[in-house]
Amino acid sequence: MNKGQSIKGFSKLSKEAKIEWLINEYLDGDESYIDFLRSYLHPDAKIQKLHDEFIENTITNYYLPLGIAPNFLINGKIYALPMAIEESSVVAAAAKSANFWLERGGFTTTVLSTTKIGHVHFMYFGDGEKLKKFIERHLAKFYEDTHHITANMQARGGGILSIALKNLTHKLEGYYQLEAKFETCDSMGANFINSCLEQMAKTLTILIAESQEFSESEKHVQIVMRILSNYTPECIVKAEVSCPIEQLNADDDITPQEFAEKFYRAVKIAEIEPYRATTHNKGIFNGIDAVVIATGNDFRAVEAAGHTYASRDGQYKSLTHCDISDGIFRFWIELPLALGVVGGLTSLHPMVRFSLALLGKPSATELMGIVAASGLAQNFAALRALVTSGIQKGHMKMHLLNILNQLEATEEEKKFFINYFKDKVVTYAETVRKFCELRGIPAESYVNIHHK
Repeated sequence: MNKGQSIKGFSKLSKEAKIEWLINEYLDGDESYIDFLRSYLHPDAKIQKLHDEFIENTITNYYLPLGIAPNFLINGKIYALPMAIEESSVVAAAAKSANFWLERGGFTTTVLSTTKIGHVHFMYFGDGEKLKKFIERHLAKFYEDTHHITANMQARGGGILSIALKNLTHKLEGYYQLEAKFETCDSMGANFINSCLEQMAKTLTILIAESQEFSESEKHVQIVMRILSNYTPECIVKAEVSCPIEQLNADDDITPQEFAEKFYRAVKIAEIEPYRATTHNKGIFNGIDAVVIATGNDFRAVEAAGHTYASRDGQYKSLTHCDISDGIFRFWIELPLALGVVGGLTSLHPMVRFSLALLGKPSATELMGIVAASGLAQNFAALRALVTSGIQKGHMKMHLLNILNQLEATEEEKKFFINYFKDKVVTYAETVRKFCELRGIPAESYVNIHHK
């Protein structure tokens, strides 16, 4: 039984020593884990060292499959999308949607804005109106003091767009923000924004401390924190597909018109019902996250911004929308996506470099459109299945190999089951039942297999 002891100085141990300690303290001394962890290391020492230094306390690598969803026609250009994800059927669904829309005009994307936001959060208990006028008179000083940080970004067409004081004392006594808006071009810009905010906080406190306009009692400013916001409601992209309703193929004995109406109602339900909207948007992020991860961007920040945006009117709603008027089917998504193609992992991680090269080394705005299209495609595939044959038929067929691998089926047995389920809905119970029958295993063995 593992002891689970605490430890000091863990980060200073070598990788081998870290692993030895973990095995002794948490894995009952089972040294088979040593070879297991080593098997996931990259054979190229330089690449492994690179991976080791991405984060702290690394002991090995954790693999995700990198799949390809081809035939994405986006703004007249065909892409093969790299998708890093572990969930069955996501890549297949995206590819199926891409094929469907390839013959119907493809995806059209538009970047509506690329502004990002950061804040200096601070407390001030003096005259708020006096503070506001003071900061407005000294705005040039904030730009001047951050020039050494912004010069290179300005040369690329970016920089600080605006600085303004926000009085939020009605929410929390003494609470103000210095809100700054930024254009970060092809970088996500987190480090750039945070560096600017750090300097703005210093400038604010120095300006007030040295001012003759404030009494000593009015000069106290407590900087609470300086940080960018991952909510980027002014960094928005839209992706859309459309076609005549008559071009919507009829699945499962459903007419194009009936399909369009059911699809429209499915989206409307997600617009008014948070329980459905949560699962609906999760499916969207299946497509979005897979491309975001493959291109070395921060999927957690993307998800946080997307979910906040879905709640911006006070209720959590669908990120996609549908219209079926005048005989035309329109389906679109609009959401915030703060992405980068330079900086961070984009030039370090070999698979990220590959993914960006595969996409034609896109700009940040082009990548925003690609990612939005992947989310829209995923949602279309899910809703298309839900309003026709149901989600489980396709999903479980993709999941079949996972079940068979868990059962340690041979290649011949896998071929048998793929053929067996050609005209049946895959279920875990039926797969195990048939597996036992095929091997001549007593039915009671189901429990042992299930828990293997």
